[in-house]
Amino acid sequence: MMADEDDDQEQDETPEPPQRLFTLTEAERVRQELEPFLVEAMDCRKKLAGLENDLSAVSARIMMMGGVIVPYEKLAALRTEHNQLAETMKSALSRILETGCLIKDLDVGLLDFPAVIDNQDVYLCWKVGEDRIRFYHRQDEGFAGRKPLDQRDPGPGDKVQ
Repeated sequence: MMADEDDDQEQDETPEPPQRLFTLTEAERVRQELEPFLVEAMDCRKKLAGLENDLSAVSARIMMMGGVIVPYEKLAALRTEHNQLAETMKSALSRILETGCLIKDLDVGLLDFPAVIDNQDVYLCWKVGEDRIRFYHRQDEGFAGRKPLDQRDPGPGDKVQ
């Protein structure tokens, strides 16, 4: 075996870095920083879906009518807009994921932050529209399993302790 082959094997066996764990304070700070990126990604996704429908409709019309004149300029503009939105969304999603938090549902804007509560691996859970992180769930549960972090939490408008 050559020395280069040894290096390749070592790189292949390198374990993934451990998952970042957040305290509630860290997760809340990161959430505030990431919210604009999440909203931007959600907006891009909606616009992309609309553009894809437009492009599909033009494609179907061309196939059905055969001899229709193809609106090249309009299609080129739609493609350019589609590519720009896709790139913006990719950049926003990368920014979010590089922090160590997880995007659970881009349609509703749901983020999970890995944490430990009472020696149990959990996710601190936040959704767009909520004023702060108020819930958590075990890692084997989903959104439906959310529990309040503090049973005494009076609800929206109260400040993080």
